[in-house]
Amino acid sequence: MANQEDIFKNIISHSKEYGFIFQSSEIYDGLSAVYDYGQMGVELKKNLREYWWKAMVQMHENIAGIDAAIFMHPTTWKASGHIDAFNDPLIDNKDSKKRYRADVLIEEHVAKIEAKIQKEVDKAKERFGESFNEETFRDTNGRVLENQAKIDSILSRFKEALEKNNLEEVRQIIIDCEIVCPVSGSKNWTEVRQFNLMFSTSMGAVSEESNVIYLRPETAQGIFVNFLNVQKSGRMKIPFGIAQTGKAFRNEIVARQFIFRMREFEQMEMQYFVRPGTEMEWYNYWKAARMKWHNSLGLGASNYRFHDHLKLAHYANAACDIEFNFPFGFKELEGIHSRTDFDLKAHEKFSGKKLQYFDTETNANYTPYVVETSVGLDRMFLAVFSNSLKEETLEDGSTRIVLQLPSVLAPTKAAVFPLVKKDGLPEIAQQIIEDLKWDFNVAYDEKDAVGRRYRRQDALGTPFCITVDHQTAEDQTVTIRHRDSMKQDRVKISELKNIIETEVSMKNWLLKAKN
Repeated sequence: MANQEDIFKNIISHSKEYGFIFQSSEIYDGLSAVYDYGQMGVELKKNLREYWWKAMVQMHENIAGIDAAIFMHPTTWKASGHIDAFNDPLIDNKDSKKRYRADVLIEEHVAKIEAKIQKEVDKAKERFGESFNEETFRDTNGRVLENQAKIDSILSRFKEALEKNNLEEVRQIIIDCEIVCPVSGSKNWTEVRQFNLMFSTSMGAVSEESNVIYLRPETAQGIFVNFLNVQKSGRMKIPFGIAQTGKAFRNEIVARQFIFRMREFEQMEMQYFVRPGTEMEWYNYWKAARMKWHNSLGLGASNYRFHDHLKLAHYANAACDIEFNFPFGFKELEGIHSRTDFDLKAHEKFSGKKLQYFDTETNANYTPYVVETSVGLDRMFLAVFSNSLKEETLEDGSTRIVLQLPSVLAPTKAAVFPLVKKDGLPEIAQQIIEDLKWDFNVAYDEKDAVGRRYRRQDALGTPFCITVDHQTAEDQTVTIRHRDSMKQDRVKISELKNIIETEVSMKNWLLKAKN
């Protein structure tokens, strides 16, 4: 079985070979942690964005969308706390000269201890079979309890150090845990320092301090500063939400793991404005709703889990992540936060403008509380792509690489082939393309033997292949092949639209998120 590193290398090479993702500025040796989406990738990304937008905006009468500018008045970031507090704790290894996020080093050390516990559980499960009770085993096994105590101790110290911003203690945890540099293998660490993640630039002709402006590090603030604009122009009543998708920028020092952590990335966020005192009810509602949305894509419920935040952000009274089982382990995919009234009150204070809501039901003015859902579009792309890429051994002993994307997200829904490039078959195939392209993204392919064409479309994630042969000219039927089962059916050309629609329609897929 391939190890995680090999799996990850396969994902990166497949995404390049088939036109999903390229290294940015590759002809100039690339730009670190910046990527371009190719002709197939841009379609998959667009479909993911639309799947989120339909579920979040179109299916909710009380959620509206906006598209705020990337540039914002610099005081925005003072009010939000980003200028003073948007930092990562960084540590350098003196021997390798490599820089790391101190919190990530500790989290990865804890993950290794968790893996030891899981190994003990898996061994016991194999030994005891159906009679195995995992909960009892975890509560009573000596080695498991010992390792769990280590984890609890590290996390407790780490949480306290973060809350007190005690960077010396963070470094001491790294030393006490005997964490080594992955490159040099040494424990020769520098002090831990804070590093602000915002990109700054200047606006206008003169580069002066007064003209410093920032590339937004998140899309949420564009929603908060437009709270009253949307509420009044849309005559919105609380509870209501404002959603947007868009680019954000962070000067990540330790950007890695392909498109998981990039310097330029896209967020899909929704801020839900609620009456104070009801925020926990809505926080739990959105936790459940977002998990249902993720599960509607059929990537496997066991690949998701909730993870409560160890340290709450300065604005939050509750926060958790939906984590996904990436090829490098469970990592954050989406954040759900109860942000209280921090943002609106901060912008009210710094702008001098009132950002309150008059509630006709209670006959009172108040600053709404906010529940946020924020998912990384690039991380969603990686989750879907990595989960879908499979190597299968077929009945005849041969293998195929297949990208089993949820068909609703597939860049191309169907590929149409003429069996041979003569006898009028290409013309019939082109006519089928002409009819289908109004409703679906479809492709034409006449190069190579049909078997090789099937393999290429499997690797691209295309759910259907339609072959036009000599019988087609006689009875207007074609062979339609299903990507996952490789089953082939003879159907009428007139039935193609309905067959594809049933399988790929967003309505049919999103209905799973409602049940």
